[in-house]
Amino acid sequence: MNSMAPTQDLLADWQPRHAQLFGQHAIKLQHRLAETGLFTREALGRLIERCPPDHYGILSMGLDKTKSEKIHGEFGGCSGIEVIEAIERGRMWLNMRRIMDFDPTYRALLDRVFTEFEARVPGLKTSKRNIGVLVSSPNAQVYYHADIQGQSLWQISGSKRVYLYPTSEVFLPSTSIEKILLRETDEDVLYKPWFDEFATVHDLSPGEMLTWPLYAPHRVENHDCLNISVTMEHWTKEIWNAYAVHYGNGVMRRTLKLGNPSTRTSGLSVYPKAASAFAWKKLGRETKGDVVKTKGFRVDANSPNGVEFYR
Repeated sequence: MNSMAPTQDLLADWQPRHAQLFGQHAIKLQHRLAETGLFTREALGRLIERCPPDHYGILSMGLDKTKSEKIHGEFGGCSGIEVIEAIERGRMWLNMRRIMDFDPTYRALLDRVFTEFEARVPGLKTSKRNIGVLVSSPNAQVYYHADIQGQSLWQISGSKRVYLYPTSEVFLPSTSIEKILLRETDEDVLYKPWFDEFATVHDLSPGEMLTWPLYAPHRVENHDCLNISVTMEHWTKEIWNAYAVHYGNGVMRRTLKLGNPSTRTSGLSVYPKAASAFAWKKLGRETKGDVVKTKGFRVDANSPNGVEFYR
């Protein structure tokens, strides 16, 4: 496998202004990930075959963008290439998580990308880096949700539309962030169609990537083609402070019945909230595991829509 083929930077069109914008505003950039050879169908087929069961989720998606309709599935003995071909025929979304844990080539790529970011953004220091791969069907969607860490989306093949919404109590209440962090729900949050009037819309084509501010709600619609994308996540001191504050606020709402605790992420108030978050976890009060889990289908290489639903 050709791993790190490009001798040029993987971030292809970085401008000095992006250093000020990174983490604060949406940034759309050109990239060279496809030139590494790590994301061809053949390479991803092999990756699917090596992917441990606890590192992937494959979903059958509904058509209604106002409510989350997801059925969880499994590969069902198909080869990696058969899985990709079935996704291309159906309405599915495969997320292979933390691929660097079982393939060091992708860890090297991940480290290379963040070395480039840190060289360009003064003072940026990232940790808990993560890289995943998304393979998704024509016209599939990701429901309205928010992520708890720094996030970027890198398009390899196909095209999709990303809707980014303002980071305000209207579009993502603090109570919703707290439920996500305390693992009382998954990342999906309440969506109303009129939210789209206030969204910033980005179409992503191969060789383009998008990053956005922490907790910015967003949803994704694929165009009428198979999509292969890469996700990368990271933490910083600032992201950890935000996590500690929102987590601590959630704990205080549940123990002290505080109605509207501060969401300031700097100053001395961060430390007691971080302590309460640690204590809550230590006491085992956090919900265990992801909010999922019955398998409703298997991938079927012979089915016209790529799946066989269980009865």
